[in-house]
Formats: sequence, C-alpha cells, structure tokens
Amino acid sequence: MRWSAVRRGRVMANSLPMTLRVYQKLSTAMVPLSPALIKRRLKQGKEDPARIGERRGISKDIRPPGPLVWIHGASVGEVLAAAGLIEKLRALRIRILLTSGTVTSAAIVAKRFPADIIHQYVPYDSPRYVARFLDHWRPSLALFIESDLWPNLILSSAARRLPMVLINGRMSHRSFPRWRRLTGTISALLGRFDICMAQSQVDAERFTALGSRNVITTGNLKLDVPAPPADPAKLERLMSVTRGRPIVVAASTHPGEEELLLEAHRTLAGFFPSLLSVIVPRHPDRGEAIARTVVASGLRVALRSREELPTATTDIYVADTMGELGVFYRLSPVVFMGGSLVAHGGQNPIEAIKLGASIVHGPHVFNFTDVYAALDSVGGAKRADTQEALVKQLGQWLADPAARELSAAAAARVVEQLGGALDRTLAALEPYLLQLRLEMGAANA
Repeated sequence: MRWSAVRRGRVMANSLPMTLRVYQKLSTAMVPLSPALIKRRLKQGKEDPARIGERRGISKDIRPPGPLVWIHGASVGEVLAAAGLIEKLRALRIRILLTSGTVTSAAIVAKRFPADIIHQYVPYDSPRYVARFLDHWRPSLALFIESDLWPNLILSSAARRLPMVLINGRMSHRSFPRWRRLTGTISALLGRFDICMAQSQVDAERFTALGSRNVITTGNLKLDVPAPPADPAKLERLMSVTRGRPIVVAASTHPGEEELLLEAHRTLAGFFPSLLSVIVPRHPDRGEAIARTVVASGLRVALRSREELPTATTDIYVADTMGELGVFYRLSPVVFMGGSLVAHGGQNPIEAIKLGASIVHGPHVFNFTDVYAALDSVGGAKRADTQEALVKQLGQWLADPAARELSAAAAARVVEQLGGALDRTLAALEPYLLQLRLEMGAANA
C-alpha cells in the first residue's frame, strides 16, 4: 500500500501543469529566505512572535486522539462564517483544528470560539512546512472555506488521500477572469476537491468552468451566522455617555472611505448638531492614522484603543479594537457598511441586519452581489453612489425612525429567506461525518 501511495504521488506530480511544478520548486527554494520574510512580517505586526513556529509547520500543541476535522479560512470573515458549522460538529463530539493566516483572525478565535477549538496559523506554503503540518496533525477531513487555495497545501493533502471539500465557495468577478487565463493551473487544484459547495449559482458556474468536478450550490454560510455578542457593561457605558445623540456607525471601513465619511459627517452635523459618527476600521491597526486624519480635518476625535470614551464635544469616535462590532451595532440603528465606497467589494451586512440596523452602502459590493441585490430590491438596504447620495440617505435614516424600521424589517425577511446554507452544507457533508462517527465508535468500543 505504501508503494502504491508513493507511485500515485509521483503520477500526480508528473501530471501537474508546468505552472504548479515551477511553483513547487520556487516555494522549496525560498525556504532559506523565510527568516527574512518572517522578520519583516513581525515588524509589520502581521505575525505573532510567540507562535511563529506554526508558520513553519511546528506546533506546541498535541494532536488529540480520534478523528480530527481541519477547517481552513483565510481571515476573520471566513472563520466567522464557519462558526455555525463548528458548533454543529462539536455537538457530534468531533474535534476541530481551525487554521487561518492573520493575527486578527487568531484574536477573534480566542475571543469568540470555545476553548476546545484548536487554532493554528496555517503554514507558509512550502512543501517542507506543509509536510510538517500534515505529519503532526494527520487530519481526517479537510474543509477549505471560500477561496483560500494554497497549491502545496492542496496538492500535499491530496497526495495523502485526505478527503477535501470546498465549503462556502466563492469565485469573485475579479478572480474568475484571472483564473480563466490559467485554467490548467486552477483545474489541477480544484480537481483535488471531492465537492465544491458554492455560495450562489453564479459561483457554481464559475467553479465548474474552472475545473471543479462535483459542484453544488449550498448558499452563503454568512447568512446563518448568529448576531455578534456584546459585553453588556461596555455597551451600557457607551450608551450612557451618548444618550440622546444621533449616531451613525461606519463598519469595517477601508482606506479612502474615512475621508468621504468625514465630509458626510460635516454636512450632516449642520442638520443634526449633536451627531456622533463612529468609525470601525476593518483593520484596527489603522486607528491612529484615521485619528490623525480626523484632527487634520478640524473635527474632534476620541480613540477607543486608548480607552477613551466619546464626550459631548466628540465628533468622531474611532473604534479601533477587535471583536466589538456587536457593541456598536447595538449602539445605533444607522449603519454604513464599509468596503463599498472603494473597489474592495463590500463587507458582510448580515450581522448588522440581525441586530436591527438600517443599511447604507456604496456601489462596490461585488463580494456580496446576491445579498445586496436582494436587500436593495425590497428597500432592506440603500445604495449611495455619490457623496451627495450618501449624505441624503444617512440623513433620511437619522430623521425618519419609521422608515428605518420598515427597512430593517425588510432586510430581516431577506436574510431569513436566503438562509439555510448551514443545513445544506451539513447534508452534503453527512457521508464524511458518518464515517467519522463510525471511526469514533470503533475507537471507543
């Protein structure tokens, strides 16, 4: 059996397109340069110095006995999308290894996930590091979330006959034409997955065109995520110092958006003199830079990372902390969703909607095309293509609570109608989960 596995691995390697064979050689040759890369990323705050070994496939944690399901997502959004699925697997007493690639996602896992979830940083995509990772953890099933497809990670897993499933699969309108130019490469990767579960019919068609063998449409797991939690004491304290003020929350903003939001605040403050705008940057480490921009614009700012609270004279509150969107969504029913005034593709509005928010967004929402189209069509969200439209829509929500409530109710109905991805995902995974339960039963017999 060992000889056949080795032989199969050689056949797979020989059948790879030239691009992947070159990639494997380059990623092997780059290993001696990894200390310099790691040093640079540590300096940029993109790595955790206490856990840098995990990037080389070295772990201080011990693999638990029995079946182990490995779930991989790129960062915060993907990890949170898997929260419901992880809870279902835990209910079956299946152990979970969760990997991601960012410091922020690791912080979210530590804050919001149960302690028995094993989190590791995904290894750098070198054959040596990947082999160490797989040798140590020996996963029973691999679930990749959305589109974080590292070639060596996929090819090495397939060579070990590890069952792999792509869940909540997404192929954006920007990525699709790029991969079409490298069809052989992406086909060799997608073809290693047993199943590709796509978020939408459009995603399913794109994955099929790129070489996925077994594609089904299960929907978007992000529609089934629970509302984010909030620390009651922190929420009450914020509400007490802002009571009576109209508030707009700008969630998950990206560079280039804050300047537009500051101008919108300045105009709106002429109609709502006590207006407070809360800016929650997608990347909290940008807080200091945003605060400097606010000061340069002549507005008064408070910074949450400094443990400051807004005072009666604060114009802009920069909420540059991790995992507190649940607090701010509960603070105000008027929410602008970031990543949409610039060509980022928009951020997920579902959590805000589940907490009763009225949503305003810009024109760039291609990351959630179906969701925003459904919301906009029934008035569950409002699109603002220009600065003038942004001011007008935010002003309408601030001035008209009845209109806000109608919009929030319409949005909640859309989310309910589009939900169900978790149940469909679990149904598609049932053959794998049954096998794991059988293995668990045999081990306990």
